[in-house]
Amino acid sequence: MRITELLQDVTIDLGVKVSSKDEAIDYLIDLMTKGGNITDREEYKKGILAREATGTTGIGGGIAIPHAKNKAVAKPGLASMTVPDGVDYEAMDGEPSDVFFMIAAPAEGSDLHLEALARLSTILMDPEFKANLLNAKTKEEYLKLIDQKESEKFPEEVSDNHEEAVSAKTGDYQILAVTACPTGIAHTFMAAESLENKAKEMGYALKAETNGSAGAKNILTKEEIERCEGIIVAADKNVEMARFEGKQVLQTKVSDGINKPEELIQAILDHNAPTYHHSGAAEEEDTGEGEGIGRQIYKHLMNGVSHMLPFVVGGGILIALAYLFDDPAMNPANFGKNTLLAAVLKTIGEQAFGFMLPILAGFISMSIADRPGLAVGFVGGALANGGYTFSNVMSYDSSTAISSGFIGALLAGFLGGYIVVILKKLFDKIPSALEGLKPMLLFPVCGVLITGVIMIAVNPAAGAVNAALNHFLSSMGKTSSILLGAILGGMMSVDMGGPFNKAAYVFGTAQLTVLNAGSAQYAIMAAVMAGGMVPPLAIALCTTFFKNRFTESERKSGIVNYIMGLSFNTEGAIPFAAGDPLHILPPCIIGSAAAGALSMAFECGLPVPHGGIFVIGVITNPLMYLVSVAVGAVIGMLIMSVMKRPLKKA
Repeated sequence: MRITELLQDVTIDLGVKVSSKDEAIDYLIDLMTKGGNITDREEYKKGILAREATGTTGIGGGIAIPHAKNKAVAKPGLASMTVPDGVDYEAMDGEPSDVFFMIAAPAEGSDLHLEALARLSTILMDPEFKANLLNAKTKEEYLKLIDQKESEKFPEEVSDNHEEAVSAKTGDYQILAVTACPTGIAHTFMAAESLENKAKEMGYALKAETNGSAGAKNILTKEEIERCEGIIVAADKNVEMARFEGKQVLQTKVSDGINKPEELIQAILDHNAPTYHHSGAAEEEDTGEGEGIGRQIYKHLMNGVSHMLPFVVGGGILIALAYLFDDPAMNPANFGKNTLLAAVLKTIGEQAFGFMLPILAGFISMSIADRPGLAVGFVGGALANGGYTFSNVMSYDSSTAISSGFIGALLAGFLGGYIVVILKKLFDKIPSALEGLKPMLLFPVCGVLITGVIMIAVNPAAGAVNAALNHFLSSMGKTSSILLGAILGGMMSVDMGGPFNKAAYVFGTAQLTVLNAGSAQYAIMAAVMAGGMVPPLAIALCTTFFKNRFTESERKSGIVNYIMGLSFNTEGAIPFAAGDPLHILPPCIIGSAAAGALSMAFECGLPVPHGGIFVIGVITNPLMYLVSVAVGAVIGMLIMSVMKRPLKKA
């Protein structure tokens, strides 16, 4: 059903002025009432508010799509309005919302709201189209713009061109896929491309939806889902699953989409994947059904780490610059704040650092329990960071408190998330009239209190473990530090972004969260990044100097790996490692281990968790750091050239 078929003249209003989220919702509901779509205004509003309580429908970019599948809906419909001045709708990007679509779907029947959501999300991804809607002067112009965009995005509804893009075997997309990784940058799109290319090679048409950093693209439609044989969900973070109810769904990690595309596709074709049954949770929430505990924990952890990284990067670079621009001779005890410029940089950087652990805990908790978990985890992380205990809460002194650091923040994140999940179940039976109290009163008060008390109780033990680990790292001898650098560097190449790679990376990042981190902590992060830079560089060098080992296509891709390696994107090596793991992985692991060991030996330090060559200015002993990476890459190249035999000439 097209969007223009769900909109009516009376359910559209342009140039509206509202001052709050509540006013915006009320205005849209009034439009929906004028269209005769709902029979009970208050009941429908309860459904809208209940949906908002699970997470805002302000999707960002100025767009909001509130929706409800509700017994008060007499017939499916849409209401829409533009708010040129914008209004705070608690959007995901924090920006005001100015284009609104409200969806009403009957409680019984098909998931029309999912179809409408998919269509609206698809067409509204175009900033120019969205701007045209906002500038429309009449309702007729508004509807015409939508009709033209729908026809452009869904040409199969107005022509027979759709047949040109489908499989010759079935006349349709036989297999669908959804790919997603925590950062939404590299693995997401590599997995989609790998699956689509392998399916084409096998003679089938596969469509892959990518849940990248800029949002979902190439979104699967309801019709495609209904007609396909099955869906591959290759994702390391939560994706929308309710739409797959009753379909054959194979859930796996994103790296399998890159490395095992044929195996996954064949499982769908052979009907070896389980039938998916949704638990009845909110449509946007992936409950993790069908996944192991370890994998769910990994996804929640990566959600927290990905949100924490901007604070580590921003704060770390500013603090490093403060030391770079300061004069230690003025007052060695106040190094970093002796000059005005240095003091400003260090103060701002320290504030950014101060948010790292609460952000980590808050977004782990939010990944588990959705929006109600954010505040609970954030407070738990702050308590862990501050080292609060029952013995010091009455007379707190930050100089004597023992912070539980990264370990405590992890504990607070998972503890807070699962406490909110339990609270959701406990409060599930309260009267519907009190539904609005859950997100605004019950979840935050009870969740923060319970999590806070537990964290204060366990902080002494967690702080002792954290202190012991930091003491061990600080007291490492030369030999043991070089060995640790080799291990961490090698781990970065074992699975190119998988669990081993992420474990080493998270360990390195964790050391940067230590208050007043010293050379030992910075050295660990330097070794980790050196190890991660080597695989793409080693492959790039090998494709340049030993061309007869690679196809023409691989040689072209090898050039891109120079950029990937220098910018610390280990994922650039994945296509090569997936195609020939026996001859690519061992050289990369050895080269990465060498780079990590040398970085430690030269006492290089890195106060930020990313950046590659672009943060060379803040690396301690930068010249020898570059030597470490270069030596590791050359070692990897030489071993690779020996292990890979020249290709046979046709």
